[in-house]
Amino acid sequence: MTLGRTGLLTTVTETGVEPLLGLHPALLAFLPVALACGLDRLVGDPRWCLHPVVVMGWAIQHLRNQVEALAGDRPWALRLGGGLLAGVLVGASGAAGWGIERLALAGTGAPGGWAWAGFGLLTSGLASALAGRSLEQAVRAVLQALPVQGEALQAGAPTPAGRSDPDLSHARQQLAWIVGRDTDRLDRSGILRALAETASENAVDGLFAPLFWMLAGAGLWALGWLGGPGPLALAWSFKAASTLDSMLGYRSGRLRWLGTAGARLDDLLVWLPCRLVSLSLPLVQTWPPPPPRSWWRQVRHSWRDGRPDPSPNAGLSQAAYAHASGVQLGGLNHYSGIPRPKPLLAPGQRAPDRATVERMLAMSQRLELLWLAASGGLVGTLASGLEIITKTLS
Repeated sequence: MTLGRTGLLTTVTETGVEPLLGLHPALLAFLPVALACGLDRLVGDPRWCLHPVVVMGWAIQHLRNQVEALAGDRPWALRLGGGLLAGVLVGASGAAGWGIERLALAGTGAPGGWAWAGFGLLTSGLASALAGRSLEQAVRAVLQALPVQGEALQAGAPTPAGRSDPDLSHARQQLAWIVGRDTDRLDRSGILRALAETASENAVDGLFAPLFWMLAGAGLWALGWLGGPGPLALAWSFKAASTLDSMLGYRSGRLRWLGTAGARLDDLLVWLPCRLVSLSLPLVQTWPPPPPRSWWRQVRHSWRDGRPDPSPNAGLSQAAYAHASGVQLGGLNHYSGIPRPKPLLAPGQRAPDRATVERMLAMSQRLELLWLAASGGLVGTLASGLEIITKTLS
């Protein structure tokens, strides 16, 4: 095998250069991404395997200790140290992904199993950047712990003062693992709303944002730029920024300065994928998709409802899923005992229930397939057009 000038992974035969597996080289650039999506859905994040995000977390904690020891309580020094920390971690993560890409590409010239070993390493690395299955498992763990209607408090019924309902205690404990709000006094409707909101927000953060960046890297490869960062380098760079935000992106203590760079970088990298989700989600909520006028009205309403949220992305992602599911999200949350009102999303709609949460998970699966199909078709068409132009000019 050798690397083609216009794409990834071509085989050399007596008749010349032919695409591997009978596919166009441009489409083969997307093969590891598509396989990674399937691997994520099939396996998720196995606990027996050291996960790259765990390594990133170790590095963040070590670098944080070093920065705080040098910066003390000086805001300017903490901001500077936080920026350097973000640069080192994102750069190192991208470089690690780029190194694996070099190994995978170099392995295409090796015999038999060695070629597929490098390809498998690249695919598994890409799968580690996706959190589709792990999000579903975490959400469904809460649903399984939540008693069916009639065995617990009715929606909206308050919890008696000084007593925790034993039917909901396990669901509250499971929910506390995946949300930042206080869960100890949530009633049934509050648990379901929290689940719907985390299923929608984390679908963007954990699935579609990393998928966007690996598709962007695959597109660069498919168009012939094999020497630069590809899908894994971009996906791991994003994952590093996301991990920085989740660990340091808090407005308390030293983190209000130390975590600023990571939080801003994560907001920037999620901005475009989040808006692409808001544009494409209505296309998979029903079949056939809504007519153009209804689609645009839903998109505008999502943007309107999500705009007041302090986060440039969280409010929009939740609003998109709220309108697609026909439920109202947002309202009053408590964080460490402090009430914090959030804008109402799709106001006037019904409250979310079990079926709503399951529907959101199903919509994310369908949207993932749509993104893969659309991206593969688009880049394949562009690459074919460039090949035709090159042959015509030569």
